[in-house]
Amino acid sequence: MPPVSEPAAVAAAVASANRDEHATTVGQALKRYPSAIFWAIAMSFTIVMVGYDTILMGSLMAYPSFVEKYGTYHPELGVKVISGPWQVGLSTAGSCGGVFGMIINGFVTERFGHRRVTMVALAIMTGLIFIPFFAPNVHVLLAGQCLLGAIWGIFSIMGAMYSSEICPLALRGYMTSFINICWVIGQLIIAGILQGLVNNTTKWAYKIPFAVEWVWPVPLFFLAWLAPDSPWWLIRQGRVEDAVHSLKRLSRGLSDEQIHQKVLMMNDTNRLEQKLKADASYWDCLRGANLRRTEIACLSLSSQSLIGQSLAYNATYFFVQAGLSASDAYKMNFGNMGIAFVATCFSWVLMTHFGRRTVLLCGYTFLTFDLLLIGVLSYASNNSAAKWGQSALALVWLAVYSATIGPQTWAVAAEVSSTRLRAKTLSIAGVIYNIVNIVDNTIEPYLINPTEANLKGKTAFVWFGISFLVTLWAIFRIPETRARTYGELDVLFEKKIPAWRFGTAEVEDDITIIGDDESQVRVEVGDEKRDVVEHQGAATIS
Repeated sequence: MPPVSEPAAVAAAVASANRDEHATTVGQALKRYPSAIFWAIAMSFTIVMVGYDTILMGSLMAYPSFVEKYGTYHPELGVKVISGPWQVGLSTAGSCGGVFGMIINGFVTERFGHRRVTMVALAIMTGLIFIPFFAPNVHVLLAGQCLLGAIWGIFSIMGAMYSSEICPLALRGYMTSFINICWVIGQLIIAGILQGLVNNTTKWAYKIPFAVEWVWPVPLFFLAWLAPDSPWWLIRQGRVEDAVHSLKRLSRGLSDEQIHQKVLMMNDTNRLEQKLKADASYWDCLRGANLRRTEIACLSLSSQSLIGQSLAYNATYFFVQAGLSASDAYKMNFGNMGIAFVATCFSWVLMTHFGRRTVLLCGYTFLTFDLLLIGVLSYASNNSAAKWGQSALALVWLAVYSATIGPQTWAVAAEVSSTRLRAKTLSIAGVIYNIVNIVDNTIEPYLINPTEANLKGKTAFVWFGISFLVTLWAIFRIPETRARTYGELDVLFEKKIPAWRFGTAEVEDDITIIGDDESQVRVEVGDEKRDVVEHQGAATIS
């Protein structure tokens, strides 16, 4: 890349790249960045494994051969069962391990890059699958799930991070929300496999699903090996020429000048964040403007669980209440995944015509009202029509969730963080999401179980109250990130623009870095002129 030393020339190049990002339509981006789309999808397919694996253990609890192997005999019942504590432990072990995996991700991804971390994690996962496949007892099975959970934690946020950095502005939302489709694909696969093995009474009824996990790592390893590094990550590593080469691999038909301008824009954004936020540590995620960005990432992801996912996402309970046999309800659950897949695809239509904030607020509001109706119908529990009404509302909840909250929260969480802190911000958000998910999935059985609170459909009132609070939070805190470059988002958060004004606030020529001296940099933010002075690695703004 030819050097550009004149500040005016740099500013002109950056401004040109920004204008090009905003002017590029979805159709143009599809033609210009076919490789970026392919690699975003390829790297996101690690999420298919996560969707598959996280559903697998809970689904096996009803398999007679699985219970015969890992259950304990209860004389009063006359059969083997997996006790409640072990059910909770096996179901949540992956999420517990995922907490540690996400923390590790925040450290290693920024240092070694998305590709290398993905390859190493896939290699480790290949070995760890042997543990549940050959587990002689429930204790070893639990340990295997926890260790595998750490790898799933790394993968669960890697796809969103990588996609958000290699895709142009016009495609960024589509590719980050594709994560939800990958989750659903994994759930569809495991639902189909378990349905096909439901009448198998041998040990292979549960061993085959574990063995299928070996299908993923090898092809995904080679895809990660061939994939280009994120140009944003290369810029942060000071590898400008490699960033140029990566951008050429990700695009088609861009002139050398256009690529040069885009790399300058990335470098300019990175330099701005360096001066305004100092080092890229976990501590930096929790101070200054980044605290707000971390809060939004954490609560937007956690809202997936807080709005009643543990109750309404799986409508099997309501189908059984309505009179379906357990076997037929299980088949209906397979159909639920099909609904989720189609609805997630429809979310791309919604995001084309509406912003992230609009889609999310409408989704939160509708799902909150849906939970209220489910709770109200529970008072007519002896009425067959009311039971079928609850079942229908659970399906509607799933469809709306999959078209709004499921995909869009991934997009917001990936976009709202600064580029230098993206890995760590998403790691924190993933940890909080996993903790919330563990708590919710532990509480829900106690709320609905006949031997505990026995609330049945009235459990929806509990989630209605929480969902109502989440909706209020979203109104005041969820910003509009569509059609905003990362540099523009830096400006909007730095200026403390209210969430409802993110979509309309003017930011063009709002911020400029003047001077190259490492100890004193002049920054202009709108009409304000501030000095950024570095003291022992920490930046202060006066």
